[in-house]
Amino acid sequence: MKTVQVEDVGGIRWVTMDRPSKRNALVPEMQDELIAAFHGAEAAGARVVVLTGEGEAFCSGLDLSVLKKMHERTPEEHRVAADQVSRMFRAIWECDLPTIAMVNRAAIAGGTGLAMLCDFTIASTEALFGFTEVKIGFVPALVGAYLSVLVGDKVARGLLLSGRKFNADEALRLGLVNEVVPLDQLHDRVQDLASELTENSPESLKATKKLLRMQLAGTLEASLALAVEANRASRETADFREGVAAFLEKRKPVWKRT
Repeated sequence: MKTVQVEDVGGIRWVTMDRPSKRNALVPEMQDELIAAFHGAEAAGARVVVLTGEGEAFCSGLDLSVLKKMHERTPEEHRVAADQVSRMFRAIWECDLPTIAMVNRAAIAGGTGLAMLCDFTIASTEALFGFTEVKIGFVPALVGAYLSVLVGDKVARGLLLSGRKFNADEALRLGLVNEVVPLDQLHDRVQDLASELTENSPESLKATKKLLRMQLAGTLEASLALAVEANRASRETADFREGVAAFLEKRKPVWKRT
């Protein structure tokens, strides 16, 4: 793999997003490699999967190189891209093994999505979160579907519509984070938790995760189907083109009035 490090040690699979100079921003290759890393974990003998980011960020969302080329894509290419994001999130959500997100610092937009979809989200006191998609004219469709399930409709609306960033303590209060620890203790705490999980019954853990998914499946599946289409459609709007242009040019967007 070129953008993701995978290390299997003592029943724990460590999956590390490895584009530190780009703050581990997501590109299609990384999305595919994350899917492969989670799908292949059980066959490799892993009992727990830990997801983290190399360097000064967990994941800063979509890479600028991807945003710059959005306006060049056809509707079908937008649909394929939306489906790829959906498959990446599903790979984490549907993983039969216990999953832990080790969030060192910034986890923004899709990065927040990756962090919250793990069974356990352990954040450092320096972590920062935010569903900032509306700031650039995008629709946080896929993360929104999962977020409503995790924290409820009212909280999800407040986070998605404001697009504001929030720290680890607020994420803990909202239920998006399980624990907050000092940065220098983060790795040890995650190591301890992962080791504890490996001592539990593998079949029991798998059955419990499947049951929890099944209890939510009907509502979530319908939401995700709508979300993939909303994600695709939002990539073709005038507001998205203006939002991305403004972001790249470091200016305030001028939204089209309807």
